[in-house]
Amino acid sequence: MDRRLNEAVLRGDVEAIQKLIEEDSNIVKQSIEGSLQQTILHLAARLGHVELVREIVKLFPEMVSAENRDQETPLHEACREGRVEIVRILVENDPSIAYKTNLWDKSVLYVACERGRIEVVKYLLHNNNMHMLLMLEVDMSTTSLHAAASSGHTDITRELLKLDMDLTGLQDNEGRTPLHWAVIKGRVNIIAEILSVSLESSEMTTKHGETILHLAVKNNHFEVLKFLMETLDVSNLMNYQDTDGNTILHLATVRKLTTMIIYLLKLGVEVNALNQKGYTSLDVVEADASNSGALAIIPALQEAGAKRCDQLPPKFSRHPTGFHSPSSSSQHSYYSNHHHQRKHNYSGTRTKKIKLQSEGLRNARKTITIVAVLIATVTFAAGVNPPGGFNEENGKALLGKKTAFKVFLVCNIVALFLSLGIVNVLVSVIPFKRRTMMKLMVATHKVMWISTLFMASAYIAAIWSILPQGKGDHWVLSEVVIIGGGCTMAVFLSLGILLVRQWKRKSEWRKKRENHKKMKEGSPKSNTSTVQEMKVVKKESHEGSTNSDVDSSDHGYHLF
Repeated sequence: MDRRLNEAVLRGDVEAIQKLIEEDSNIVKQSIEGSLQQTILHLAARLGHVELVREIVKLFPEMVSAENRDQETPLHEACREGRVEIVRILVENDPSIAYKTNLWDKSVLYVACERGRIEVVKYLLHNNNMHMLLMLEVDMSTTSLHAAASSGHTDITRELLKLDMDLTGLQDNEGRTPLHWAVIKGRVNIIAEILSVSLESSEMTTKHGETILHLAVKNNHFEVLKFLMETLDVSNLMNYQDTDGNTILHLATVRKLTTMIIYLLKLGVEVNALNQKGYTSLDVVEADASNSGALAIIPALQEAGAKRCDQLPPKFSRHPTGFHSPSSSSQHSYYSNHHHQRKHNYSGTRTKKIKLQSEGLRNARKTITIVAVLIATVTFAAGVNPPGGFNEENGKALLGKKTAFKVFLVCNIVALFLSLGIVNVLVSVIPFKRRTMMKLMVATHKVMWISTLFMASAYIAAIWSILPQGKGDHWVLSEVVIIGGGCTMAVFLSLGILLVRQWKRKSEWRKKRENHKKMKEGSPKSNTSTVQEMKVVKKESHEGSTNSDVDSSDHGYHLF
């Protein structure tokens, strides 16, 4: 690169750049000397020279999408360094560059999250043109939430979870979720933040069958292990075995983590579980008894009842490769049945329920559309062919002056246009988020209730208008009103009662959530999630779901 150009870019000297361009317009095409082969726009974006970036984009807009050797655009540089104003300039010029990934499949949102650039993240997430950024990451090997969780950026983690809590279930190539990465890096604040919106993510395992407890022990994060033990109900995970058959006690003894081992023994962890090689925790530590740490570990294990594999009854030694904990045959059934399922993405309990709910929402959308079309068809036909027919001379409805006919006409018109409105909305609005779909279904479903009620009223009014009004015919009219109106009101009343009950459950759930938030220490803007809140959630984890909508799936149905 021309030395004068390089110096001008480093200084952010717009006038000097303009003079150089006047001399030779092709000078801007030169790349910076080095391995990355960056353009002057890459360098200006990284250094934060706003006016220079604005001038380059104005003169050479095509440079916005220029890529260096790592396939990164200037937007990657601006996001990485937290240059919000430059990010705004580049995105406004070409919104499509925000969806480009670099050589390692990292998006601009990912690099901003990785570096903790909260202002850039907020701009990207809340910009109207950027709403698909999170959706783009679903099929990627790793997500922005993984990056934020791994790097320990609590504010960014909270911001991402506000937009989509389901991000907690996404797994990378090794099957690790954002919670797994937070545990690996020892980020207690991030762990608490994720668990506050998704307790079920604590049950997910990696491709190697590792739980969050395995990862805490493997990486020697005693504080993380203690936090998880004290905060969550981990009774199902304490003796869980990975694909090598190792429990957390096996891993702790391999690494001679004396403090951690003693802590686990006090909690009552199974001491005689066999791994794939047929070894107990005592076998593992005695294999390297020369280590000074083993001198304290062996007596502690023996005091807790630990034995070598050759000292165990035959029922243990005959199946050394089993994944079960010998303390309970029921635990064996539970772990073996769930081990394969937890290898897949979104395989936790909450994820399954959310999948069922999402599928139900899609089916409900189709059903409501079909019903709305049918209502529109019926009411349209009834409108052009009213009860009683027409006068052949003037084409007027014969029963047009009767009160019952007027009631029919009003109710029929309301039902027709409400159903047409439902159809238009459902075929025009295509939500891509579960929460947005839920809101749409709630609105259209209530409108359909009203439309159905008016159609039923129109039918009763139509029958009323065409029936003779003689002395012996009053019982027929009464029967029509009682049967038709009674059945309709009975159905709506029953649904109303169920709906009120569901709203009550959701209201109670939200009140609990508010009470949990009030228990947080410090100001609302604090980056630290409290242990107290999670302990309350732990006590109630068996009573309800962490999602008020999914909670009703325990009853086998969900009302809108």
